[in-house]
Amino acid sequence: MSSFSLLLVVIFLTLTFEFSNGWHDAANSIATVVSTRVLTPFRAVVWAAFWNFIAAFVFGTAVAKTIGKGMVRIEMVDEKVLLAGLLGAITWNLITLILGLPTSSSHALMADMAALPCLMLASMPSSSPAGPNPFSLSFYRR
Repeated sequence: MSSFSLLLVVIFLTLTFEFSNGWHDAANSIATVVSTRVLTPFRAVVWAAFWNFIAAFVFGTAVAKTIGKGMVRIEMVDEKVLLAGLLGAITWNLITLILGLPTSSSHALMADMAALPCLMLASMPSSSPAGPNPFSLSFYRR
């Protein structure tokens, strides 16, 4: 697959994830005020959109900075991890939407990004010049 094709796939999956993320945002934040008749559905959506827009400027990028400081080792994230993480989070969003479970799409994506490098390490040999790989599946089989 060419680099450009891979870029298009990543962009498509990212937009799909954001769309599925919106399902959960709507269910978690708007459903309560609509079901209690505090706001009409239209006003609830406008209200949520306004505050989501404002929050981006007021609260900044603190979460992204926290994640970038070592929560996820960026050198372990390649295109395979990115694609698998997006697919996993989208699948989780669909399953929990169908089951009616309120979940966090962002947490699902972070869990995928944290777990997938560990799975990549698990597929590596248990012994290397750097010593045994504690994540290796063959390391635990002994």
